[in-house]
Amino acid sequence: MAANNRRMSGKKGAQVGSGGQRRRGLEGKGPTPPAEMRKGHAKQRAAQAKTRRAQGRPQTPRRGGKGTSELVVGRNPVVEALREGVPASTLYVQQFIDNDERVREALQLASERGGINLMEAPRPELDRMTNGLNHQGLVLQVPPYEYAHPEDLAGAAAGAGEDPLIVALDGVTDPRNLGAVVRSVSAFGGHGVVVPERRAAGMTAGAWKTSAGTAARTPVARATNLTRALEAYKKAGVVVVGLAADGEAELGDVAALGGPVVIVVGSEGKGLSRLVGETCDIRVRIPMPGGAESLNAGVAAGIVLYEAARRRV
Repeated sequence: MAANNRRMSGKKGAQVGSGGQRRRGLEGKGPTPPAEMRKGHAKQRAAQAKTRRAQGRPQTPRRGGKGTSELVVGRNPVVEALREGVPASTLYVQQFIDNDERVREALQLASERGGINLMEAPRPELDRMTNGLNHQGLVLQVPPYEYAHPEDLAGAAAGAGEDPLIVALDGVTDPRNLGAVVRSVSAFGGHGVVVPERRAAGMTAGAWKTSAGTAARTPVARATNLTRALEAYKKAGVVVVGLAADGEAELGDVAALGGPVVIVVGSEGKGLSRLVGETCDIRVRIPMPGGAESLNAGVAAGIVLYEAARRRV
């Protein structure tokens, strides 16, 4: 009976101890290390980047991405592209082609430039490549254009000890206008052109041709969002000047053109988009005594770039 009573009682018997583990757990792991020593912390990453810069390690530049490859089709277009220095990777020549003056010139130009592969291909293969276009036996492959990042343009100006002079295009879809703007930026000492990633002209063979070779030394940057790119320029101390027919200031009265400036040019039909127009520090109009309603992007950019260059001399 006594044994039964012991079993029925709620008293616990001997328990196995923790061996001191709980006590050691309460002691902690010592003081928290500084942020620069904690793995994955933002301050540690910043400190590591500072160390790399001090050691002279090259930093990976931010890029604006690459365009798509392009084909220039036909004897005259191919010869003109090669004359104007349009970048090319391969010249395709049809087998058993009639060897006229244009074919001979294309082969000579490609050979003289170097770096262009010469490939002979049967006509069905060229038909397939060009989706049945009238290629006349000559097809030139233009490699994807490597765009700069908008920050690169201001950085290049700072590196040269100059105030940034940049043109941004808003809604300009004609590659020839882009090429003309690149040419004007180069002529007046600008530091590059910014284009939106979507719904805008890119650096195609047509833009290269219109730039008359200046695209080789004048960078074109591509912005994922043009409004955000302009806001970033403003935070860096660059004045954003938009061109508009109803602008509040006349071109000759804008002193900001003599300093760090981004000139924003809209499309010929619609002008500046609403958000881009609101982002501009000032909107400027070009006086036109002749009464024309508007100028195309290439001409408008050239006029404003001349005024900016004149003020900087």
